[in-house]
Amino acid sequence: MSCLRLLLAIIFPPLAVIDQGCGSFCITFILTLCGWVPGVLAVLIILNNKV
Repeated sequence: MSCLRLLLAIIFPPLAVIDQGCGSFCITFILTLCGWVPGVLAVLIILNNKV
């Protein structure tokens, strides 16, 4: 995980996963609307599960 992605994950989580696909973006966007912490956790999980 690069420093830029980590910074984006903290500031605005959906931007950090915009290249991962529409599903990841939508999930993180909805979770970020529910609260900042769930959005950040989802982004960190998605970025750490890269195959």
